[in-house]
Amino acid sequence: MPIDPYIVLLLGTVGLAALLPARSTAADAVSWASTAAIAFLFFLYGARLSTREALDGLKHWRLHVTVLACTFVVFPLLGTAARGLVPVLLTQPLYQGLLFLTLVPSTIQSSIAFTSIARGNVPAAICAGSFSSLVGIVLTPLLAAALLGSSGGGFSAHSLVTIVLQLLVPFLAGQVLRPWIGTFVTRHKKVLGLVDRGSILLVVYTAFSEGMVRGIWHQVSPLRLGGLLVVEAVLLAVMLLLTWYGAKALRFGREDRIAIQFAGSKKSLASGLPMASVLFGAHASLAVLPLMLFHQMQLMVCAVIAKRRAHDPEAQEAAPAPAAHPAVAAGSRSR
Repeated sequence: MPIDPYIVLLLGTVGLAALLPARSTAADAVSWASTAAIAFLFFLYGARLSTREALDGLKHWRLHVTVLACTFVVFPLLGTAARGLVPVLLTQPLYQGLLFLTLVPSTIQSSIAFTSIARGNVPAAICAGSFSSLVGIVLTPLLAAALLGSSGGGFSAHSLVTIVLQLLVPFLAGQVLRPWIGTFVTRHKKVLGLVDRGSILLVVYTAFSEGMVRGIWHQVSPLRLGGLLVVEAVLLAVMLLLTWYGAKALRFGREDRIAIQFAGSKKSLASGLPMASVLFGAHASLAVLPLMLFHQMQLMVCAVIAKRRAHDPEAQEAAPAPAAHPAVAAGSRSR
């Protein structure tokens, strides 16, 4: 049951914001730096996404449509249905964060990793995660505006324009410049990955600093957090079952079902945190809390499922036979 080290860093950043929140002039400087970091983050996303890989992935369109439907239709429907849990298990702010979680695109890295461990269709997982992230830049803010309305933090035409300027324009700029900088980005993948994560930590610090200054953390009790964890566990279990058995009902093969399950049941922390910062503003700290908890939960549960899938009888039958030793091969040829 892995504990993501990055989650530990995120929690440390939350603790730092609680002890030393940015105020007045420092808050303005941190907010400006966070805005620049988000724009740079999505610029890198655009520079990394291979247009050729995306176009090649369209050949497997049934799988990608299934993943997109799980991510942007089934998840939001479940999130909307959870409104009935207010105020029994969830407060209104926590529910808004839970609903926002259901609108976020799927992951890329963890979907690929778990699909690979489970011996699934890795190229399909790569394309499915990439398509989801690309569609989410446009669709997540639109769904948030429709489902959360003004209660989510002031959604308006201005908010959507901000999303376009801060997220979509840098992403498109990265795509346009990819022919010239794509090799550099690939060559320095590890270093730029650290920049990615550092940018998200800055976004988290900014959001939680604003929350501390405004005193919104007094609205959350340990009992409410426990209720949130229960609701998220049920949400994850439902999506894991729906993606696996739904894909089976749609007559997908085993490898494709694995890709659909891992890509269709996850939510991206890397995409969701910056979007929440833009959409929710001063209320972003409570909005991203459900996403942070769900992210760690999905990693722990999917790690166990991926290892079990790797030992399925179907996986053993599909595994390639071990190559013959060179001496044996030479002997057989000599006969």
